Formats: sequence, structure tokens, C-alpha cells
Amino acid sequence: MLRKLFRRTPLAWLQLNKEKMRLVVALAGIAFADMLMFVQLGLLDSLFDSATQAHQNLQADLVLINPKFQTLFYVKSFPRERLHQTSAYEGVKSVRPLYIDIAQWRNPKNRLSRGILVWGIDPANPPFDLPEVNQKLDELKLLNRVIFDRASRPEYGQIPQLFKQQGMVEAEVNRQNIRTVGLFTLGASFGADGNIITSDSTFLTIFPNRQPNQIEVGLIKLQPDANVEAVRSQLQANLPNDVKVLTPKEFAQIETDYWGNQGIGFIFGLGVAVGFIVGIVIVYQILYADVSEHLPEYATLKAMGYSDRYLMMMLMQESLLLAALGFIPGVALSIGLYQITYAATLLPIAMKLNRAIFVLFLTITMCSISGVIAMRKLRRADPADMF
Repeated sequence: MLRKLFRRTPLAWLQLNKEKMRLVVALAGIAFADMLMFVQLGLLDSLFDSATQAHQNLQADLVLINPKFQTLFYVKSFPRERLHQTSAYEGVKSVRPLYIDIAQWRNPKNRLSRGILVWGIDPANPPFDLPEVNQKLDELKLLNRVIFDRASRPEYGQIPQLFKQQGMVEAEVNRQNIRTVGLFTLGASFGADGNIITSDSTFLTIFPNRQPNQIEVGLIKLQPDANVEAVRSQLQANLPNDVKVLTPKEFAQIETDYWGNQGIGFIFGLGVAVGFIVGIVIVYQILYADVSEHLPEYATLKAMGYSDRYLMMMLMQESLLLAALGFIPGVALSIGLYQITYAATLLPIAMKLNRAIFVLFLTITMCSISGVIAMRKLRRADPADMF
């Protein structure tokens, strides 16, 4: 189909290339529309990716949470004994508790406080599949020791640099003096600007009002030959209704749904729609001006025997050429903006192949719609206009 479409005299390209300034303006408009769509979709993906980074590093086949649990940043606890009760069920290999809360980290240099997400773990049974954390488990067993997320926001202080220089950094968390004994990488998110991991003992020291028997997440590891769904059904049917049994994927989906329901998804989606409409308007104006300027020539072509269908196909060729040529600078500019955004926010935003394909599809659709609208002017071209 495309071969047949482009095999004749390339009138579409000659038309576009004749007015080079108009072509540059059209490509700039399409690139801007693509860039707007890329940025909005990139931020939306980074929201979900950053919110579920911790979930992706958990070592678990099943997860226990409070039924009212909505997000890691507004935690709901449940009795720790529920996790121990699961050990009695067939197919369960091991269990791990996980404490989660937000504390105030005081920058050791300027003394300004900022909320930071604290993960309390059992050093003898670590829940994260993070080599940098697991190498520091013996040091975490000591009281008031933490491991700092090097991908946290710089407002917490130059902790990674100080740690490399000194081998240890002293700071204050919830007015409790602590020592940073290691670094790991998890990343900031829309809900938390940074993370630290500590032992369950230190966690309870940082949060003195917390009860040791109340945890936020229970991680269940099953035997290699165990049926996940069968064990899950058994646990959900027999455990009290103050806990809910999920797969790690479902646990991450709760976080995604929470942020998606906050209106943020709608805002970013609206930005994509605006970029799409802007692109349609820009391409339509270019094509409409081109058709209006060359209306007598189109009428002459009709008089020579060229059909309306041929001329309309030529206009669609112009639309597709504009889509392809405008998409390339749009991708390049978006990659640059992603890098700037990451440097400023530390959010995990980067170009993805599926996103690029989706925006390319939107660009082709956008330009095609513009071409269809501009065809109405082309249909009015009459051989009588040449006289």
C-alpha cells in the first residue's frame, strides 16, 4: 500500500519542500506537540515506577497487609502474630516482617528537617533483594545504624559524598542520633523524597510510640513446589479478617491505583490530549494554507484527468511526511527534557520504546486527522478556477 502510495511523482514532498520556512514551522509545531505528549506520559510513568520501586525488590511470594492499606506513605498496621500464624500452613517456607513509617531527617549541615521514608527490617532475615543492603546486615544489627538511599533528594544533605569521605555520617532522625553505615539505591518518588533502611530495633527507637507487635507488611516465602494460589486461598480463608493476602504484583497495583485515583493521572492525560489537539491545529493550518495557495494548480490537475482520490492521497502523503519528520526532533528534545527532569527531581524518567511507539501512533493519527479536515478545501478545487 505504501509502495503504491509513493511510487508516482513525489508531489507531496515537492509541495512541502517548496515553502521551506512553512515546512520548518510545521515540523517545529509537530515536535512541540510530541514533546508535550512525551513529557506528560513520561511523568505519569515515572509516578508509577517510582511508587513501586520498593515493591519490585521485595523477596516474597505472598504479602500480608491491613485491608485498609492504601499506600506506603499512609501506612496501616496489623498484628505481627498474623504473620507468624502463616508459618504453620503447608507450603510456607519463611516469613519476614516489615515496618514502614515517615520520620523527620535533619540535614547535618543546615539543620533543616525533611520527611524521609523509614524501612524497618529484621537483619537476620532481610526482605529486600538489594546486595548493597544485604552486605551491611551485620552493621545494621547495632543500634542506631541506618543505610541511606543515595538517590534521595539533595535536601537531606550531601550524605553520599560525606560517606565516601568519612566512611560514616552522623545525622538526626526524629531527634534520635543515628549513624549512616552504608548506601543503597532505591530512588525518590512523588510521595517520599528519600529512604533509609534500618533494623527493627532501631526503627522502634526512632518511633518510640510504635508497638513492636504492629507491622505494616508481612512477606511470605513459599516452598519451591508450593502452589501460590492454593496457599493464598487457604490463608485468606483461615486468617482473621484484619489481614489481606496478596501477590507482590497485586500489592504493587494497590500503590499504582492509589496514585492513579488522586487525579494525577487525569492531569497528565489532559496534558497529552492538549498536545494532541495542538498538533492537529498546527498541521491543519499548514495543510489548509498549502491547499488554498495551490488551489488553481489542483484544479489544473483535475482538468488533466487526475481524480479527487489521487489528490487526496497526495494530501495524506503530506500529512504522513510531516508526522515522520516532526516526530524525530520531538523524540530528541524529549530525551533531553527527561535528562533535565531526572537531574532536577531524581524521578526515574527515561525514554521507553513502547512510549515512543505510542506517541508515533498518536502523531500519525494527529496528522491524518488534519489531512482529512483539510480535504474539504481540496474537494472544492474545480477546473473552472483556472480561468
